[in-house]
Amino acid sequence: MLIPHDTRIALDTVVDLLNTAPTSGQPEVEPVEGLADIEALYDFARRHRISGVDELHEKDLRAVQDVRARFATIFAADDARIAAALINTLVASAGTTPQLSNHDGYDWHVHYFAPDASIADHLAADCGMALAFIVVAGEQERLRRCGAPDCRHAFVDLSRNRSRRYCSSRTCGNRLHVAAYRARRREAAG
Repeated sequence: MLIPHDTRIALDTVVDLLNTAPTSGQPEVEPVEGLADIEALYDFARRHRISGVDELHEKDLRAVQDVRARFATIFAADDARIAAALINTLVASAGTTPQLSNHDGYDWHVHYFAPDASIADHLAADCGMALAFIVVAGEQERLRRCGAPDCRHAFVDLSRNRSRRYCSSRTCGNRLHVAAYRARRREAAG
């Protein structure tokens, strides 16, 4: 699947945003909010090089957390029509204003947010449109949650044959394969 650079950046951003949500698959582990305060939101904006972020307030933090919850609903949608309706509503609420831009050493690309948009509207518009392109391409099944029972991180499966099951093969995938191997060894030792 060919994905333009700016769409890939937006997909990585929405996945990282989703993975800041307080989730835990382990009952003994207290979920941690990855966007607990304004400083965490500033860090997120810096990490993802979100342009136009000057001063952030509590209302921005709450708005981004709300957008994150809406993205989670889109990832959970099992039907393209449902996902499309959710994306349409999200992108429309952001007041999209598509415009060509070339900044920070990037070649021409499209921004979908208005120049003075809040960080929440910026994320809703750009990341929402990236998800829209996935749905339009008939690739919605690539929007996934990790298959490890103790991890529910989001990821976009960009493997050629759509076979990726874990957010990380090095951590979750390897941990489950080692556990299965040990279980087989215990069973064989009987």
